[in-house]
Amino acid sequence: MGHFAFANNTNRFMGAAPLSDQAFAVCGVPYDGVVTNRPGARFGPQAIRASSLMLCDAIHPVFDVSPIDHLGDALDMALPNASPLPVVREAIERQAAVLMDRHHCVFLGGDHSVTLSLLRVARARWGQALGLVHFDAHCDTWKDHFGEPSGHGTWTYEAIQEGLVSPAHTVQIGIRSSGDRAAREYVADQGGEIFTARALRGRDGVGLASVVAAIRRRMGERPCYLSLDIDCLDPAFAPGTGTPEPGGMTSSQVLTLLEELQPMNWVGMDCVEVAPAYDHAELTSNAAATFVWTYLSGEVAKRQGVGA
Repeated sequence: MGHFAFANNTNRFMGAAPLSDQAFAVCGVPYDGVVTNRPGARFGPQAIRASSLMLCDAIHPVFDVSPIDHLGDALDMALPNASPLPVVREAIERQAAVLMDRHHCVFLGGDHSVTLSLLRVARARWGQALGLVHFDAHCDTWKDHFGEPSGHGTWTYEAIQEGLVSPAHTVQIGIRSSGDRAAREYVADQGGEIFTARALRGRDGVGLASVVAAIRRRMGERPCYLSLDIDCLDPAFAPGTGTPEPGGMTSSQVLTLLEELQPMNWVGMDCVEVAPAYDHAELTSNAAATFVWTYLSGEVAKRQGVGA
C-alpha cells in the first residue's frame, strides 16, 4: 500500500516516514494546560494525524504536488504537562529549536499558548521580527488571562511586546469573539490589520482577492509565520474545539486564503485548538489535516517552481 500502509503509519501525518533529513517536519505539541473553557486540545495532534491518512495519494488539486516524499513526522514533543507554564514553554522551545534549525516545520497543537514558544524560536532562528498571519475567532491580545499573566488568549499581545513579530506585519483573520475594544483592536492600533469574520461574510473565491492582495502587499518579502486556530471556522465546520464562536469562516474561505497566500515567504506554521472530544464525524480534524496538507503542498510546490 506504499505510503498509506495504515497498519504501520497510523501515528504519522499522511503516513509520512519518521523524521530524518527531510526538508519538512510535522511535530505535535500536546499541551492544553491554560485553556479557559473546554480542555482536550492535547489530543489534537493524534486526531489530525488520523484524519490525514484519508488524503488519498496526497497530490494537491491546486498545486499538483504531494509533500509526502519531502516530509517526516517527529511525533509528539515530550512535555511536562503538570508543570507550571514557564517550565512547559522551556521544554517546547528546546525541542522546537532543534527541529527549526534543520527543517521547515508545521506544529500540531495543543492550545494556542504554544505559539508564543514557537515564535520565540522562529524569531531567534530568522534573526528578525517576523510577519504573522493569525487565523482565529479570538484576538488573543488580552493582557492577562482572568488574572493569570499568560495563557492561550494572551500570546499575540506577548509576541508583539517581546518583539517576536512586527506589528506592522501582523494580520488577523476571522476575529469575532466578545472582548473590550483595547483587546479587539490591539493589532490594528499597533499598525497591523484585522479582517473580522463579519467583514468576510459572503466573500469567497474572487471575493477574497482584495484581502489576499492587502496581506501580500503588507508582508512583502518578510519572513512570515502562520498560526491557524481551528476555531476561526464556524462551529458548523469545526465543532471540535474548546471555545467555539458562531459566525465564523467557512472551510472554503480558509483554503482559498491558504492557496492564494502561498507565494509569501513562510517560515513555519502551527494548527492549534483541535479538541477531538467535542468533534462530530471528525469534521474538525479533517479540516485541520486539509489545511496543514495545503500549506505543505504549497511550500513543496514553491520549491519546485509551481505557483497557485
